[in-house]
Amino acid sequence: MTRLFLALAVFAAGLLPAAAQEAPRTYAIVGGMMVDGYEAPPVHNATILVEGNRIIAAGPAHEVVIPDGTPVIDARGKTVLPGLIDLHIHLDLIGHGDYDEYYEFLGGTRRLPEVMPIAAKHMMRAGVTTGVDLGSPFDILEVRERIRSGEIPGPRLVISGPWITRIKLDGVPDSYQIVISSPEEAAARTLELIDTGSDVIKTWLGLTRDDLKAVVKAAHSRGVKVHSHLYKVPAMRDAIAAGVDVLQHVGSAKMPPYPEDLIRKIAEDRIPVVQTIAHRIWLYPATGKNPGRLNTPELEADMGADVFAEMQRSFKNFRALSYFKDTPDEIRFSKINARQFIDANAYMGVGTDAASPLNFHTEAIWREMSALVDSGMTPARAITAATKTGAEIIGRSNDLGTLEEGKLADIVIVDGDPLADINLLDYVAVTIKDGQVWYDPKYETESLKALGRAF
Repeated sequence: MTRLFLALAVFAAGLLPAAAQEAPRTYAIVGGMMVDGYEAPPVHNATILVEGNRIIAAGPAHEVVIPDGTPVIDARGKTVLPGLIDLHIHLDLIGHGDYDEYYEFLGGTRRLPEVMPIAAKHMMRAGVTTGVDLGSPFDILEVRERIRSGEIPGPRLVISGPWITRIKLDGVPDSYQIVISSPEEAAARTLELIDTGSDVIKTWLGLTRDDLKAVVKAAHSRGVKVHSHLYKVPAMRDAIAAGVDVLQHVGSAKMPPYPEDLIRKIAEDRIPVVQTIAHRIWLYPATGKNPGRLNTPELEADMGADVFAEMQRSFKNFRALSYFKDTPDEIRFSKINARQFIDANAYMGVGTDAASPLNFHTEAIWREMSALVDSGMTPARAITAATKTGAEIIGRSNDLGTLEEGKLADIVIVDGDPLADINLLDYVAVTIKDGQVWYDPKYETESLKALGRAF
């Protein structure tokens, strides 16, 4: 371990709450089935040894030596997998039924410091340890620092800040969007975003091919990737021609079947695809079958009285919400659209568009992965897409996405076998990010109490 690494570790420890500082530096996770992020058979009766914020060993129990006195997390009967990576989140949202009414309730952005930590906590409870936020104002930077310091639970955040567009979206505060009128302005505003704190750039509707080329050239000059909000075929072709790095929303069933040549190019060129298929098409009928999912004690406890009451008001007659006006048509297209990219073996990560209406961060990732399995993925491939491939898409495969020696200790323990039933990802017992342990109180043990904190 280098002196620099030790210095950084000491500095980070000084930022953490006392409970986290006192946690044992080394611990082991034992007895579970390990799904390591590679699309390969699992390792049964596995041991993962964590020191500080890194995995120092992972494999079958007989291959990993646990030092005497090391605290142990018992994962028998459970599955251990890498922290999940959601490539399309909105930390400012918590599932309210109507965007315009939500921002009016918040007073524009005034109450974002109150609701963003709710979303962050919900993501960690769902096993999401890294999230790409595509479209929050820069209020998110303060919340990210609170997460980094250990003050509040939350995922590692990759942020775009405001999106770039030619079409102003009414009802959304101006701090969410940058409306441009020329390629030159698009390039200049791209650089301004990066200087302010954007890790990636998001483009929205209405941009020309030249606009996109200008954004991509400016972003790439700083080593920053561009994610584009896309549905229609001409916009997809423009984005590909401009060199956009990640295609967001494509295949989420708003369109008739995509042309074969377009699908082939995306697959052959390994252009990353993030579909976000569940947030209307699967969620809408699921809510019709079980409207009780909108009103749970956990949501009420997390949100506070007035926020929870406003959320419940927004859900009344959810079938009439403007967000779902095209959903019946989308459902009819979904059997074709969503599967086209899967059958073509496109290079796919997992993104949820959480927390769009009714799409809570607590459920979004497992519902999206379940929808992908319904559309033709195997559970193993869906897990790889949400871990290893996600890390590759954000350029973090050197330290995230798989369970192996040297990687950051981002680990999820699930009660059950998601390889047999992907929906068991709903039962997250423990979420570990950067070695810090958080757990669902239902699964509390003396060992977990000593090592970490309950949500």
